[in-house]
Amino acid sequence: MLQAENLACRRGERVVFAGLSFKVEPGEAVLLTGANGAGKSTLLRLLAGLLAPAEGRLLWQGADAFADRAAHAGRLRYLSHADALKPGLTARENLGFFARLWGGDAGAALDQLGLAALAGLPARVLSSGQKRRVALARLALAPAALWLLDEPTVGLDAASVERLGGLLARHRAAGGMVLAATHLPLPLPDARELRL
Repeated sequence: MLQAENLACRRGERVVFAGLSFKVEPGEAVLLTGANGAGKSTLLRLLAGLLAPAEGRLLWQGADAFADRAAHAGRLRYLSHADALKPGLTARENLGFFARLWGGDAGAALDQLGLAALAGLPARVLSSGQKRRVALARLALAPAALWLLDEPTVGLDAASVERLGGLLARHRAAGGMVLAATHLPLPLPDARELRL
């Protein structure tokens, strides 16, 4: 279980959010909503351990999530706005890098996102939606309990959103948790909303 207690975050002199408390149980999904600049991406970065909270604490199974940063990084997958792909590497090679880090089968992960036919193409020739699908395929590699997703459907067509829905459903059915920042509906039935 992930639990936030009175989290606050400042960027420079600006308080982005304060007094934020919530918890996410295995199998649950939470949609982070709110206006541009409300702090959705900042919250995801904080939950991933990329930013330190100004106040409050983040707990994992009741203990300080950041006491062991390597363990915390190992239990999550963070997908930001940037797709984090090397343009000169093929889709398979890009995903293979993460497969070596985390385990898993890059080819099978690409198949889950409908990318088998594009696996040998360099990332630089892929459309924005195809690049996003390669980035999302990282989620299909070795399991991680917590997925932090920042606008995961940007650039995706309807068929790709449906594939993502299947991936999200399988993750949750296995006890995985999802926090996703979005302005659009996501294929996450019964997700709770946390408005910032």
